[in-house]
Formats: sequence, C-alpha cells, structure tokens
Amino acid sequence: MKDSLRQQFERLALRLNELDATLADPGVAADMARYRLLTREHAEVSGLVERFRRFEQRERDLDDAQALLAEPGNAPDMVEMAQQEADSARADIDRLHLELQTALLPRDPDDARNAFVEIRAGTGGDESALFAGDLARMYLRHCERRGWRSEVLSESVSDLGGYKELVLRIEGDDVYARLKFESGGHRVQRVPVTETQGRIHTSACTVAVLPEPDEAEELTLNPAELRIDTFRASGAGGQHVNKTDSAIRITHLPTGIVAECQDDRSQHRNKAKAMAVLTARLRDKERNERAAKEAATRKGLIGSGDRSDRIRTYNFPQGRLTDHRINLTLYKLQSILDGDLDEVTAALQAAQAAEQLATLESGLA
Repeated sequence: MKDSLRQQFERLALRLNELDATLADPGVAADMARYRLLTREHAEVSGLVERFRRFEQRERDLDDAQALLAEPGNAPDMVEMAQQEADSARADIDRLHLELQTALLPRDPDDARNAFVEIRAGTGGDESALFAGDLARMYLRHCERRGWRSEVLSESVSDLGGYKELVLRIEGDDVYARLKFESGGHRVQRVPVTETQGRIHTSACTVAVLPEPDEAEELTLNPAELRIDTFRASGAGGQHVNKTDSAIRITHLPTGIVAECQDDRSQHRNKAKAMAVLTARLRDKERNERAAKEAATRKGLIGSGDRSDRIRTYNFPQGRLTDHRINLTLYKLQSILDGDLDEVTAALQAAQAAEQLATLESGLA
C-alpha cells in the first residue's frame, strides 16, 4: 500500500477518536439532526479503520511467516504451515487492499435515494411507443425481482399500445444507485408488428432516471414562478377520475420544465407528487449543467447522462443487448426484457468503480 493511502487511513483513525469524544458529550444528543449525522459518520469511519487495522495485522502475519520460512533447519511440517500462512496472508492483503481503495472512492450522495424513471418515445412513431412499453415492463419486472415498490405518476398511451410518455416512481434500497446508468438513448432493432414485408426497423426511446429529492432538502420554489393547472385524468382509475379535475400539471415558468400527476383521486396528493417530480427535474438540470462543466476537463466512462446519448441497443433478431458505453454484449435479450437487469447494472457500476480507482491511484502516485 502506498504511503499516501496509509496516511489517509491514519487520519481516519484520528477522526474516529474525535467522533468517540464528541458522541460521548451529553449535549450532542440534544441536537438529533447533528447526532444522526455523527453516528452515521462514526459507523462508516469505524468500519474503515477496523478493516485497515486488519490489513496491517495481516501484513505483520506475512512478515512473521516469511521470517519463519527464512530460518534454516525448520521441520518440513513447520515449513508447510508457514507457507500456508504466507499464502493466506497474501490473499487477505490483496482483498483488503482492494476493499480499502474502493471504500475511499467518492460516493454519489443520491445513491441511496428513491428515483423517478421517465420513458419517452422517440424516433420511430408507433414502434417507438411500443418499445417504450417494453422498457416500462422491463423496469417494472426488475422492481418486482428486487422487491422495490413502483407507481405510475403519469402516462400518455399510444394508439397501438405502449406509451408516448410514462413517469414511474420507484421506492426501495439503493434504487438510484442501481438505475442511474439507465439514463440515455435506448435503440431497438426488430421487425415491427406493422411491417408487412419482414424488414428490420430501428426505433428509439429516451430514459431519464432522477433521484427523488429529500423533503428536508427540497429546493425553495417561488410560487410566483409556478403555473398550476388542473385537468381531468385520462388514465386508469375508474369513473371517478373522469368526473373531477383531480389531475395536476405544474409549470416552472423560468425554465419551462413541466411535471404532472394524475394517478391519485386526491388533487392535493397529485399536487404533492407533481411538485416532487418538478423538483427532481430541476435538480437534474442543475446536475447536468455541473456535469457539462466538468466534462470539459474530464471525460467520464459512463457518459454525461445527456439524453441524446445512444447508450444501448436491443437487437431482437440476434437476441442481443449491447451497452455501448462499456462494450458489454449479452445474448440474453428476452431474459433482460423480463426484468433480469442485474448483470447489466452490476457491469456499469463496476466500470465506474474501475475508472474511479484509476483516478485515485493516479492522484496518489
């Protein structure tokens, strides 16, 4: 391990002592918000320091085993035992070194949040809308597999089925961390149901994954900059939704960003959900603007999240899915469309971690 990396963990050990002393102060518990932050930091830092101490212990174990192997005249069984201990210590050192490096990687503060998934039909007309329906089914099935909860906030159904636009809210553990790389352009290659001559067509949809804002940290929006319209819901929900103006559309006038919700019978609840979507979109706009500035100096492996990026191709004749950002090709298209996205999301997360590790190592060189 490089000295600079060791120094970082030694500083964390000092920080752990500071946290122990601070949390022992009875006055700290009186401020629950601060107390929660400190206890969360304590849990993270103590785990890192414990792992680092284990790493140091295995280094000492390796030194002892190598010293024993270097002594002349040892019995064969003693030599074998020392060799086994040396091999075990090396394996542990390599594993712990990688874990410690990975633990220092910068974390997206939004990773643990719930998410809004927005799917929009693009080029390809009716076929694009049908593909949007396939993508919606894929994400909903994936939610079922992971035990996440999902709800439709708004939808615009196409004439032949599928969606012109669909907005989902997904709630569960690490939803945004696992789905954030889905943002971008999704392309499908297949023979449409409307094609009479068997020709393969190419259509596209865009997907945007936005972290749900924390209610305690929501943007302060000026009411004078919002236009709120009510209308009758057109989606599922029975006769009631067609009798009352319960659906809500909110427009942020300075940016022109619009959010709507029509899934609930309560106008008040629809307004709250639409406001949450609007806030998420405004935050995403800010995030993209920051990313655009950073991209001028550093090109990200996963991509900027630009909605025009073509990130993935779904080729039905070959049963193939290709993610162009990491050159991942899988011949299990139907399984993926049935919600088996874990291999894809894990590969994207691993690619980002590898890039961050390379950046970390170059910075410590």
